[in-house]
Amino acid sequence: MAKNLLIVESPAKVKTINKVLGKDFQVMASYGHVRDLPSKDGSVDTEHDFAMAYEVIDRNEKHVDAIAKAAKSAEAIYLATDLDREGEAISWHVYEILKKKKLIGDRAIHRVTFAEITPKAIKEAIAHPRELSLDLINAQQARRALDYLVGFNLSPLLWKKVQRGLSAGRVQSPALRMIVEREEEIERFVPREYWSIDADCFAGQAFGAKLHMFGGKRLDQFDLNDEAKATAARDRVLAGARIHKPQGKGALKVADVQRKDRQRRAAPPFITSTLQQEAARKLGFGTQRTMRIAQGLYEGVDVGEGGQIGLITYMRTDSVSLSNDALAELRQVIVREFGSDKLPDAPQYYKSKSKNAQEAHEAIRPSSALRTPGSIARYLTPDQLKLYDLIWKRTVACQMKPALLNTVSVDLEASKGDILRASGTTIVEPGFLAVYEEGRDQKSDDDEPGSKLPPLTVGQLVDLNDLRAEQHFTEPPPRFSEASLVKALEEHGIGRPSTYAAIIQVLLAREYVTLEQKRFQPTDVGRVVAKFLSGHFTQYVDYDFTAKLEDELDAVARGEKDWVPVLREFWVPFKALVDEKDESVTRAEATQGRVLGVDPVSGKELSVRLGRYGPFVQIGTKDDEEKPRFASLRAGQKMDTITADEAMKLFEMPRQLGENAEGEKISVGIGRFGPFVKAGSTYASIPAAIDPWEIDFATAVELVRAKREAAANKLINSFQDGAIQILRGKFGPYITDGAKNGRIPKDVEPESLTEADCVAILAAAPAKGSGKGRFGRKGGKVEAPRKTKTVSEKPAKTAAAKKAAPKKAASAKPAAKKAATKKSTVKKAAVKKAAVRKTATAAKAPVRKSA
Repeated sequence: MAKNLLIVESPAKVKTINKVLGKDFQVMASYGHVRDLPSKDGSVDTEHDFAMAYEVIDRNEKHVDAIAKAAKSAEAIYLATDLDREGEAISWHVYEILKKKKLIGDRAIHRVTFAEITPKAIKEAIAHPRELSLDLINAQQARRALDYLVGFNLSPLLWKKVQRGLSAGRVQSPALRMIVEREEEIERFVPREYWSIDADCFAGQAFGAKLHMFGGKRLDQFDLNDEAKATAARDRVLAGARIHKPQGKGALKVADVQRKDRQRRAAPPFITSTLQQEAARKLGFGTQRTMRIAQGLYEGVDVGEGGQIGLITYMRTDSVSLSNDALAELRQVIVREFGSDKLPDAPQYYKSKSKNAQEAHEAIRPSSALRTPGSIARYLTPDQLKLYDLIWKRTVACQMKPALLNTVSVDLEASKGDILRASGTTIVEPGFLAVYEEGRDQKSDDDEPGSKLPPLTVGQLVDLNDLRAEQHFTEPPPRFSEASLVKALEEHGIGRPSTYAAIIQVLLAREYVTLEQKRFQPTDVGRVVAKFLSGHFTQYVDYDFTAKLEDELDAVARGEKDWVPVLREFWVPFKALVDEKDESVTRAEATQGRVLGVDPVSGKELSVRLGRYGPFVQIGTKDDEEKPRFASLRAGQKMDTITADEAMKLFEMPRQLGENAEGEKISVGIGRFGPFVKAGSTYASIPAAIDPWEIDFATAVELVRAKREAAANKLINSFQDGAIQILRGKFGPYITDGAKNGRIPKDVEPESLTEADCVAILAAAPAKGSGKGRFGRKGGKVEAPRKTKTVSEKPAKTAAAKKAAPKKAASAKPAAKKAATKKSTVKKAAVKKAAVRKTATAAKAPVRKSA
């Protein structure tokens, strides 16, 4: 039996670490978090210093039991969960569970961390254990408590005032506000016209130039803002060019040549946010996909070196530091792969911009740069290879010489005061650019023009091949991509490395935003939620407030602040505001109803609102004598932009198309379950590919025909003029009289049933809605027709006995536990026994204050 028990988070690490440590260690996985706050009110006790009632997570209960069993025979326990705050908290939760089970005793408890899953890093960590950090634990607990308090107080308010099923989060809500405000900025944007004068020049090679000065003044963007001004400027420049050379379009004289050499340094190695941004730009990976692939590379891949090896360091980090060992190896790789001329005299050191960056961590880098992407490509999946290649190149490039660039700017004179400018850049020495260049979301003034100009001297004439006046319009700011949203969140200090992917996933899952052409667009629900929170909880979705709160939580992690006062300072005014808004804000206010005008026929108010099933337009109000009329918005229509004319068109449904051969009226309508065609009593759904507003008569008739044909094929037999029917259903044939559905025994052919058989089966069937399942009860049996063998009473007695068994077990349980959620009695008791209700003080635990 192994003397030591080592606990990690992921099962993927177990085999690799076990092989490194040998038979003296048993390595087990917690499978992530082992305890959490249950999803019910009161899990955080705000009246008693925010004490938290943790419970063992159901899905991990068996893993916790296995760890507890192994701990009984271990001499020492090593807590080796991830090296961030969440990892620290998980280790503490494992410790608390073992302490509750009285399994700590005299056993030594060690906290160990490693940034890479390699033999050297693992052995180094075991040789230098530490104690649990109470500061990191409390910082994580404070985050969890805040997220719980916001969610369990703000989300129910959204349910009540806006729509059920919505949620609000401490970090998610400012991110949503960011996307909505960008969309509103785009909608408010008014394009401005401007013109440019562009020249095609030739002096041994073709190159371009733009009008830079006109009439002795520098040309601003909107100086030429209409065609008349642009044409006049073009004609004047052409006239000046023809003075230098009368033939063709003329020539321009080189008035000035400016040359400048400058260096460009490589971007720093990856942190979590920059990895997500670059993977989105260059590989098209979403944030979740990037982190999932990175997790696999970190946990280990078999690359033919005798087992799985972690290929990259820990991927949740905000530090750009590199260890001395890593720097030495990178310099060795640069010389081997690219030559000593690409190696700078000394290593390049980078410093994190964020004051909260944990410099004890490292940047994301290959665990060994000697493993080039090419050397291990055959062991990796295509996605793993792409991401590893990106990380390897970025890390190697950051330790290479800067690129040396030669920038040339040439002024070309048409006539005195009219100057065109041509610019170009030549790479004199590529340096790090031979390996890697950082991507950009959009062009900026710092981007290299990239064109190479011919050798030019002052006084030289350059042929003007063409001169064009080109019209342009300013463009609105771009919608956020995953990369630019992560960058914006990071710049505002909202969230932390481990949260960016989760923030984006929640916004998409709640359908607050959609991802169209890799850009975020808010939905109507997202807009309403964002406006409600911005209007009534302004402070709590404010970017600076959110960033300040993150800073305070970081201060807790550094041991500079106590977590309870931080929580109290947030909670007291927040709770008071929630209670006040619950009383003062009406649902109409919250859902951002907007009056569009007046119905020209009835004279009643025309408005657009958000309802239970989405946005809709309404004629009239609830105070009118007649009920209001409603119509759902079409796909692509938005509450904020729909006009009165567009809204009135929605009330044209149902739309009459004509009569079929049977004399039935064919109409199109939109119901609760979507658009449909109706003929007589037949309703046929309109496929999503067909626009109900554009559907023609022939297509509608065909949909009705197909529906009736399917219904006819569904009918096996009928009795009493169709009052009783034998039908083919999704789960097999059944009998129905409209009030009840009867199950047909498997050994009976539906076609052989008589009317008496059907009446008998329906008589034994439960009424609709009387229990679970399609036939009223889950797995319930129905008596077969009399001509077949009847169901014996023996199974019924067995069923009754089975039903009584849980009742007997339940009677032994305390009455207080009856209100708990439905689970088997044994499992429920186990959960209650394992659940640990603990305040966030690690009393007598082996903890230390973080440095």
